[in-house]
Amino acid sequence: MTRRTEWPEHTAGPGPASASGEGTGRRSRSRPSDSGSPSSSRAEKGEPRDPVEQARNICLRLLTGTPRTRKQLADALRKRDIPDEAAEEVLSRFEDVGLIDDAAFADAWVESRHHGRGLARRALVRELRTKGVASSVIDEAVGQLDPEQEEQTARELVARKLRSTRGLDRDKRLRRLAGMLARKGYGEGMALRVVRRALEEEGEDTDGLDEPF
Repeated sequence: MTRRTEWPEHTAGPGPASASGEGTGRRSRSRPSDSGSPSSSRAEKGEPRDPVEQARNICLRLLTGTPRTRKQLADALRKRDIPDEAAEEVLSRFEDVGLIDDAAFADAWVESRHHGRGLARRALVRELRTKGVASSVIDEAVGQLDPEQEEQTARELVARKLRSTRGLDRDKRLRRLAGMLARKGYGEGMALRVVRRALEEEGEDTDGLDEPF
């Protein structure tokens, strides 16, 4: 007795090829009905449609291995067209649980950039402002650096650069060394004092170097 195949109600029967006798025994491949639509593409990638969940996932990815300020994350969410309400909800929640901490970010930034790159307070303030850190938080963070620490770091920077300026005349050495310190945020008075001392230790005549460079 020939057994009749029963097709479930929610599926289609055999395709045209099977009905005509061609491709007998083969299953027809199913095709998504709207494969070109954005919503279908997002679903295939596993991206949630809820904007709050999207914002949460974006922030978690950005924070993996790299601390970021609230403004940096807010800017990233805005670029991805996350609604403001959803972004605010997620950012506030992340602050509550400590995943966003601008004060800790600023403290770590000052520590790293001063000891790693030799940046002075002025340069550190400028960098933290570009990252959206509040002025009061910046002031507290850069307050870790006292003038003595800054001057000691400036001396170390000049000592490392001094050898490469040997052979130049005194004024060129002064401009090159002081310019290097200025780019790192050191004030004119401190830069001149540190460079003059370094040149004196090498036996350079520093008469007349009290003038601003």
